[in-house]
Amino acid sequence: MNPILFYLFSILMLGFGIAVVANRNPVASAMSLVVSFFCLAALYVGLDAYFLASIQVVVYAGAVMVLFLFIIMLLDLKAEQRRKFNKLAIGGGALVALAFAAQLVGVLGSHPRGDKPFPELKLPVGESLNDLQHVGETLFSLHTLPFQVIGVLILVATIGVIVISKRELK
Repeated sequence: MNPILFYLFSILMLGFGIAVVANRNPVASAMSLVVSFFCLAALYVGLDAYFLASIQVVVYAGAVMVLFLFIIMLLDLKAEQRRKFNKLAIGGGALVALAFAAQLVGVLGSHPRGDKPFPELKLPVGESLNDLQHVGETLFSLHTLPFQVIGVLILVATIGVIVISKRELK
């Protein structure tokens, strides 16, 4: 992939990911998540993972986000009013984020083989993989990290929808 396109799609994905959290309007936040999904699909295309890119668009940007938008529209959520920042909550959140980053660096540093794919599948003589088995083998050998990243992204998206749809008691 052209490095310029990689950095463009990466910056767009991160920017729209921040917009998911920063937007006060739930619909705008969900639409920002859709754009972030499309940028991730473009990164998959750059990695020659066309199947993952198509699944990203069809399943996540299509079906999952339609479901999220349907729930947001069904709940008839309005844009939140601006409220004062709680300094204790911001400090606690920053502390948790730093602790998470330290744990992540520690785990990644202690597992030097974490970037290696799974060992090759040894088939008995005369047997071959069908298309679905070939996709599974490729997914878990060549694209292990992107597969795990998309799982985390969907988890974060689900938590984001729950947080956005939570109403504050007055």
